Amino acid sequence: MFERCRGVMPNLAALMERGMHGPLRSCEPPITVPAWVCMTSGRDAGELGLYGFRNRVSGEYGLRTADSRDVRVKRVWDYLGDAGHRVAPLFVPLTYPPTPVRGVMASCFLTPEGAPFTFPRGLGAELEARHGPYHADVRDFRTEDLARIWAELHAMAVQHIDMARDVLARFDPAFMMMVEMGPDRFHHAFFADFDDAHPLRRADSPYADAPERYYAFLDTQLGRLLADVPDDCTIMVVSDHGAKSMQGGFCLNDWLRGNGWLSHDPLPSGPVALREAGVRWRETRAWAEGGYYARIFLNVQGREPEGCVPAADYERTRDALIEALATVRRPDGRPFPIRAEKPEQRYRAARGEPPDLMLYLDDLDHRALATVGHDALFRTSNDGGPDGCNHDWDGVLVMAGPGIPTGRRIEGATLLDVTPTALGRFGLRVEGLAGRDLLHGV
Repeated sequence: MFERCRGVMPNLAALMERGMHGPLRSCEPPITVPAWVCMTSGRDAGELGLYGFRNRVSGEYGLRTADSRDVRVKRVWDYLGDAGHRVAPLFVPLTYPPTPVRGVMASCFLTPEGAPFTFPRGLGAELEARHGPYHADVRDFRTEDLARIWAELHAMAVQHIDMARDVLARFDPAFMMMVEMGPDRFHHAFFADFDDAHPLRRADSPYADAPERYYAFLDTQLGRLLADVPDDCTIMVVSDHGAKSMQGGFCLNDWLRGNGWLSHDPLPSGPVALREAGVRWRETRAWAEGGYYARIFLNVQGREPEGCVPAADYERTRDALIEALATVRRPDGRPFPIRAEKPEQRYRAARGEPPDLMLYLDDLDHRALATVGHDALFRTSNDGGPDGCNHDWDGVLVMAGPGIPTGRRIEGATLLDVTPTALGRFGLRVEGLAGRDLLHGV
């Protein structure tokens, strides 16, 4: 997508020419939460104890949506504030509720409508008086009403840039970071309209050229912001993950049920959410939470309320499940690749309530469907509303500023490198971060 639209983004192209650019490898899992927290803290998802938007509640079977109170490590603006610099993080995921900083903050897309969204609190009213009610996110973006989505994408970006320019002019922060959620929502809503390889490609769509139109618009907004940025500033353009065509979904809980791992009451009709299926927990050894990747939890005695897997059999059970998942076949009989990861082997730590297994289906070409009661294990559509894309491993990174080599391609950069690199621009180095300063020694 980046290469497809590069020619309609002159402002971004100019940054690339006078700086460095390349792919930015996301985290595991490559999801908005935890990805933006990983990026702005230099910590992996396991260290953060954040494995998705929603995470297990200790001692329960349910999940709870994460917010800023679940972030228990310093983020890049905290380090900079401690060093005496004025900061302005704007709309960065997992900043709701807003927290005190040395400067100002506007919270992210998870902000409820009408809720206080700034620090200091009074700043929100000032911004809304100038720029209208805060448009935190595109409402209900999984919909067939693409005309509404298209309009909201444009209105939201204009408002966010207006607010960012306002903050930049009034507070003169040494560090400002803003996140625009529009590209994420755009890809989820419109991928089937412009990707010829999409299984649900919409023929004769009026949005067949939507990427070029939308990214040209975004580049214009970027230009408005850059016009206010002093020449001696370092500029970084980053994305937390990529996007790819969603080839379908795999009904993981139905597979677990069909293979003796999960038990629930007979369904009067399907599909339904697992919590509505009458799970027979004392007969259930494993269940799954779905999404762009899958999390499997074992029902362990002494850990879960109605656990049935003996703690002594934990590793043996987990390995048996990995072996069983390796036997999954597509409807045409070809192998269906499922990469299963044990969190404690993937992360530097596995804090909070980690899943027992993390699954990546078909290298992210398929998403995991957690609802039960489907008539087949493979579906061409999402189970949570229309969604044309899945996340991909690589986002983008562009850096330009004083002392940064021009026209050089960056190789091997990861999302965890962003915070050390930003801190390095201020002459700061923090021990123990997972990433590296990409400009050290350049």
